[in-house]
Amino acid sequence: MNNLLPLLCKKVSEVRIRQRASEVRHRLGGAGATPPARASACASAANHPHGASARALNLRPRGAALDEAHVGHIDGALGTIRHGDVAPRLGWRARWHTLVAVLGPGLIVMVGDNDAGAFGTYTQAGQNYGTALLWTLVLLIPVLYVNQEMVVRLGAVTGVGHARLILERFGRFWGAFSVIDLFVLNALTIVTEFIGVSLALSYLGFSQFWGILASAVIVMAAVSTGDFRRFERFAIFLVFASLLLVPVILMVHPPVGEIARDLLVPRLPAGGKLSEVMLLIIAIVGTTVAPWQLFFQQSYLVDKRITPRFIKYERWDLAIGIALVMVGAIAMMGFCAAIFAGKPEFGNYTDALGAAVGLEKYAGKVPAVLFALALLDASIIGAAAVSLATAYAIGDVFSLRHSLHRKPRDAKGFYAVYCGLIVLAAILVLTPGTPLGLLTNAVQTLAGVLLPSATVFLLLLANDKAVLGPWVNTCALNLFTGAIVAALVMLSVVLTASVLFPDMGEQVILGILAGGSVLAVVTAVAVLALRRGEAAPAGLPADPSLRWSWRMPPLDELPAARLTPLNRIWMIVLRAYLVVAAGLVLVRIFQLATGGA
Repeated sequence: MNNLLPLLCKKVSEVRIRQRASEVRHRLGGAGATPPARASACASAANHPHGASARALNLRPRGAALDEAHVGHIDGALGTIRHGDVAPRLGWRARWHTLVAVLGPGLIVMVGDNDAGAFGTYTQAGQNYGTALLWTLVLLIPVLYVNQEMVVRLGAVTGVGHARLILERFGRFWGAFSVIDLFVLNALTIVTEFIGVSLALSYLGFSQFWGILASAVIVMAAVSTGDFRRFERFAIFLVFASLLLVPVILMVHPPVGEIARDLLVPRLPAGGKLSEVMLLIIAIVGTTVAPWQLFFQQSYLVDKRITPRFIKYERWDLAIGIALVMVGAIAMMGFCAAIFAGKPEFGNYTDALGAAVGLEKYAGKVPAVLFALALLDASIIGAAAVSLATAYAIGDVFSLRHSLHRKPRDAKGFYAVYCGLIVLAAILVLTPGTPLGLLTNAVQTLAGVLLPSATVFLLLLANDKAVLGPWVNTCALNLFTGAIVAALVMLSVVLTASVLFPDMGEQVILGILAGGSVLAVVTAVAVLALRRGEAAPAGLPADPSLRWSWRMPPLDELPAARLTPLNRIWMIVLRAYLVVAAGLVLVRIFQLATGGA
């Protein structure tokens, strides 16, 4: 009898554990359960004397998240969505509250791309060529949306950052190659952000040394609080501060009719040297659609804990961000075209400081000060976003803890990479003799040259059914994205040719574009023929309505990625070309910077 009593108690305990586990599962699947209740139930089961039996019941389904901090409530700058909330949003008020809670990733990544380098590129286009290149911005709108929308799906469905997905699906070589590209380009980009800080402070009359030091401290402190919501509120404030450019263009009174025409009618600037115009066009592409955006938005979505349930709201977040980018870019090109038209400075661009001085000279002190403040704002948000993109990528690849929900003591490697990049950039800008002008030009142009390879990996991941399941690209989206890749490669070819042959005429450019278009069509037809008849892998939901809850399984449970020999050959050829093109671009930029032909 004495032996039966402990055995009976043990059996009763196990029954209670099973009952508690059933309650937890029910709460996890219910729309109305509150996270504190779920957390309490889970903690109670885990701390039970027979906790091993509770863990054996697998109360929580295993996910692909690499950091447990990536699972939980959505703590946005403007609202909260409780973990496990799958209740339908009925009425505009419920949808509005959900949207404002989700807002953030799209706004930050888009406005963060209107950074110091963008200020230099857009003001240069306006001062040297008027509004003639505005049409490039309109063409880039669908490119921005399609690229970043694929990133939204990848982040929400997989729960894993972009760098880790490339590593897992394409192997160590390609993963390392992409991360090294990203690290080098981002490090140079962060330097340009502090160049922007330096120029803004110089115009406003503040000490560059103390101003850059204070900016670096602010950028590091904003991220290092261990509070995701606090950082996002800081970033959202900077996002809306970018609208300081709107009153500037209103004060300048630009020619609205000319702006509208050049937005809709593509043309090359009259009298511009073709090689320099092409270099600037590719710089516009590189500053508007940058590789770091792909890595940042996917990892930031994962860190914010966005799930497939909220993808449609995140698409609106992205669309609003793109609208803000276009407003800023059009404003800068527009007011620079207006104030410098017919003036000695037209066609003789120096830098963003020169644009501010010109604004004061021809439009007054107030618009010039607003422009300088907007430049300072853009440089700070750009430095934070680009540094975060790099730290997230390093954390992904090396399986470090990488979340803004963690304090620095809990994610030392993540914050060390972030702060190290900021400190290095600040030191370089403050070091006399650093070729800052060369770095500024190189970053935007190299981003345009390297973007095709980043887009190729993005396209391959967005078609990986083991990764995205029912969220993979449609055929029409693949054709459009393929056209984007083809256009980016052709721009790179034109740039390379213009470097080798500076006097190349428009007929040659048209020939390159026509030949590239034919090749792209042939490639698209071949790919469609090869993909026809492919069967979907097992495990995908038969009911389309279940796609809102479908998540990628853990990385170690994914089947091996299928890369055909043709895929591998094209990827190797693309990489080899990009290395050559990037080298030639650097040569040409150096020639222009030193006054060469």
